Amino acid sequence: MEKYFGFDLGDAESAVSELTREKNALPEMVTIRDAESFVTAYAQLPGGEILIGEEACYDTTAVRRSVRFKSRFLTDRDAERHIRSFAAGVLGELYLSARLVKGEDCCFYIGCPAGWSKGDRERYRRIFEEVGYPPARIISESRAALVAACQSRHLQVGYDILSRPVLVVDIGSSTTDFAFIMAGREVELQTSGEVRLGGGLMDEILLEESVKRSADARKLKELFAESEAWRSYCEFAARRLKEKYFQDEDYWRENECKRLIRIPEKGGLRLTITVDEQIADIMLDRGMEKLGGRSFRRAFQDSLAQIRDGLAEHKPELIFLTGGVSRLRHVADWCREAFPDSVVITSAEPEFSVARGLAWSGKVDSEVRAFREEVDQLIQSSAIGQIVLKRTDELYRRTVDALVEPILRRVAVPVFERWRNDEIRRLSDINAVMEREVEAFLHSDEAQELLVQPIRDWLRPVAFDIEEKTIPICVRHNVPFHALSLTSYLSLKDVDLRIDARDVFAVEQFTWMINTIISIIVGLLCGGGGIAIISTGAAGGIVGGVVSLLILMLGKNKMQEILMNADIPKHLRKLIPRSHFESRVGKLTEEVRENFYRDLEENKNAEISEKLARDISEQIGECLAKMAEIVEIPLQ
Repeated sequence: MEKYFGFDLGDAESAVSELTREKNALPEMVTIRDAESFVTAYAQLPGGEILIGEEACYDTTAVRRSVRFKSRFLTDRDAERHIRSFAAGVLGELYLSARLVKGEDCCFYIGCPAGWSKGDRERYRRIFEEVGYPPARIISESRAALVAACQSRHLQVGYDILSRPVLVVDIGSSTTDFAFIMAGREVELQTSGEVRLGGGLMDEILLEESVKRSADARKLKELFAESEAWRSYCEFAARRLKEKYFQDEDYWRENECKRLIRIPEKGGLRLTITVDEQIADIMLDRGMEKLGGRSFRRAFQDSLAQIRDGLAEHKPELIFLTGGVSRLRHVADWCREAFPDSVVITSAEPEFSVARGLAWSGKVDSEVRAFREEVDQLIQSSAIGQIVLKRTDELYRRTVDALVEPILRRVAVPVFERWRNDEIRRLSDINAVMEREVEAFLHSDEAQELLVQPIRDWLRPVAFDIEEKTIPICVRHNVPFHALSLTSYLSLKDVDLRIDARDVFAVEQFTWMINTIISIIVGLLCGGGGIAIISTGAAGGIVGGVVSLLILMLGKNKMQEILMNADIPKHLRKLIPRSHFESRVGKLTEEVRENFYRDLEENKNAEISEKLARDISEQIGECLAKMAEIVEIPLQ
């Protein structure tokens, strides 16, 4: 794409931004009818021409006009017709100004409230498609605002915030849109989507108070009853003055903040809109029927309290305010009261945050799509598998180092005790019992926990090798390199949630290793045809002498066979104390390790190692895919 447009179509006013594909380019606001932010109104003239913006509110030749139609989109089918006419008017202005050229390689990203369903968004998108817009995508305005925050050089929030809890508060003229994003995923809120709490409620009060103070109050009321367009235009003027006042209340307490509106079609009728400290308090604290008798202040605070209670322990680290009303410093104060530990930020021009974020979304989406394609190619390639396979011997060693001593103490010693207690009849039965018990232990939570740290330590050099592949991909597509940094995840205590030891080290994949460990342990414990066990302890010298005499009489092989299958009386078994056997565990641990390392070099099963490498590579690939998704989150 050569160009990306962001279209923030609001209920009261709209804005369009444009962003080129050049590196380091920033979104520019597009001037429509001499205004960067223009009234969401259209008028149809007798010849079929469409006027939009401020002029549409008072053109006397109009045969049809409409304002405030977006807020009715979900409830009034006629709203589709009005949106279509307005969208066509905006498209015509873009072509007329040459900001948009026929056949140009471009796309539009158009905002909608977060509460709209997929079906509503698709119905909305088709309107623009039918009007003749270039390819259009509908995304939530709160998401666009977050993208703007991530990209903004003024805020310098960065993509790091996508892994943290964020509350986006988009205060429009008709609604307030709350969106809570946790680890990049939007969380359903008890109060979310379209909350009927917009800055327009304060505009209505300001306009009402201004009319009440006017000498022409009766004529103005008659005008507004006859012309919804003029009323909307005057509310728009009131909104601009309100935002101007609240942006610097200290200054305006000492200076006059007012605007004069002339209405020529009513014989020079005039309206003076004034904002002072008294009217500011009225706008914030007067109860309104639309809010069930509550004031704007109380309704907003109630919404924040409801969100806070619904989030329980998951509180936002950042609250990002957007929309013209966010200039009102009381809004930031209310947010800090509800969430005292959160950082509250507002962009330099909050009324344009969504429009700019929409254009940025288009460019980021294009870059991320190419980024994901390269990541997927890396995951599907053999590169990760080769890195893992190169280090499988080290993984085996770390695993054995972590498990041998616990196996001896938690498995071998209890098995020996069972033999002493006559629960295991013959020495030859120990092998099968040991195999079952070792396998059961390796399936236990205790064994899995023992593997977490060795896995983390083993993965660290693997992660460094993989990052040599991922960092160039990030650089090529303007994605922060730490977006695919496995080492950043390995520093977390919950690393097993990223790459689960239980999945990577499924016992079925380690048959060879388990059998090797068991055979070594049994060989060391029962070595010499069982003499290693029965010749332990105080009676060991006598038993050893008797066994030596029998070997001379029967031969070594026959003697071993008899001894391994003998049902030795329980009282003789008890002559071998448990403490003497336990004292051998420390020496046996090192012997088992050395024997295993030797067997690893001589008899390692290449097929099993390759399968292990494939399975671990798949786990790492899934981890990389999930990490890459975070970059895409703001565009969903």
